[in-house]
Amino acid sequence: MGSVIVAGLTAYMAYRGASASWQYYLTADECLAERGSLVGHRVRVSGRIAAGSFVVDHDPARASFALEGEGENQKVVCPGPLPGNLAEGMAVLVEGRFDDAGVFQGEKVLTRCASKYQSRSSAALPSATTKAKQEGYP
Repeated sequence: MGSVIVAGLTAYMAYRGASASWQYYLTADECLAERGSLVGHRVRVSGRIAAGSFVVDHDPARASFALEGEGENQKVVCPGPLPGNLAEGMAVLVEGRFDDAGVFQGEKVLTRCASKYQSRSSAALPSATTKAKQEGYP
């Protein structure tokens, strides 16, 4: 009987942990539209940091900013560790919860560096013929 309880509890905890990671993310606009129903729930929000909204507190690990929406921006406060390259206009994914005032309390901020994912231009890459000649092939 004890092993059945332990197995059931383990399965339940595994399901709860996995279901949190299954959640994709909401855009800033979806978040703004649904924020009343999201209070207290852990969500991920994707958006761009609005120009003129990025403010770093006297503690460099704390910042506030707004995620751009179509008509309105979503205020975000992040008291946790921040990426070193965080800046206005940057695409970010923020994980956290809404407080009762409608402010998104970010616990984790992930940034995308577009330059890391852009392919090099074909002019910068050596052609197969050039590469073969460099390696001693005719």
